[in-house]
Amino acid sequence: MSEPDDPLPEGTLISHLLELRSRLLRAFIAVLIAFLPCAYYANQIFDFLSTPLVAKLPPGQKLIATTVTATFTAPLKLAFVAGLLIAMPYVLYQIWAFVAPGLHTREKRWSYLFLGAAIPLFGIGITLCYLSLGRSMHYLLGLTPGGVQNLIQVDQYLSFAMAMMLAFGLAFEVPLLIVMLNLAGILTHERFRKWRRVLIFGVFLIAGMANPSPDPVTMLILGGACAVLVEVAEFIVWANDRRRTRLHPDPYAGLADDELSPLPSVGRGED
Repeated sequence: MSEPDDPLPEGTLISHLLELRSRLLRAFIAVLIAFLPCAYYANQIFDFLSTPLVAKLPPGQKLIATTVTATFTAPLKLAFVAGLLIAMPYVLYQIWAFVAPGLHTREKRWSYLFLGAAIPLFGIGITLCYLSLGRSMHYLLGLTPGGVQNLIQVDQYLSFAMAMMLAFGLAFEVPLLIVMLNLAGILTHERFRKWRRVLIFGVFLIAGMANPSPDPVTMLILGGACAVLVEVAEFIVWANDRRRTRLHPDPYAGLADDELSPLPSVGRGED
């Protein structure tokens, strides 16, 4: 008779893969649980998301469906995205729980900071995107030449709206990335100050590239909000560098590039 298998030793590749499978399964179940009520209220979610566009359409005009399955797949896709957003905190927790045992105490604090700030910033970006959708629709529909009627498909509008929300949410994570680079010792305030104008210009450039809408008002809203957050990130970087300097003063601070650093005095032994 064969002996019973011994339990897998902790730290082996197989045990890590089994734990990863367990974490992914839990995350999938969480998304599925959040998806079910979203699928039940898919029409209400669609009405909420389509309000910025429908309010700007001419009287009597509605969205159209050009395929038989569009009225089924579009709300279903919307319900899945809504369920994913609702379950995202738990999904991120499962990812963090998998990598946390291999992190040091300081790295764990960074993880808490990242997760605690990333989710609210992403939510603020999505909210700001929804509030600016009406302006985008008004601008885009205003570009329609005379004698042309806009026949907007349901699935195309939903893809456009969700792409805009994703762009806004990710753009709001840029200041957090700046702070994380500073905490990791990669980006200092002195270097940030030298490249500050370039970074601000890059923020507006990314806002223009990431925004699916060519509406300049929406680009200014996204770029302006991100620029304000970058200023907040700069203050945090400045305060953190001052704290580091106070706790660990640089003995070579104030010396010119061509100035020799003082050597420590060495006592001469008595003969």
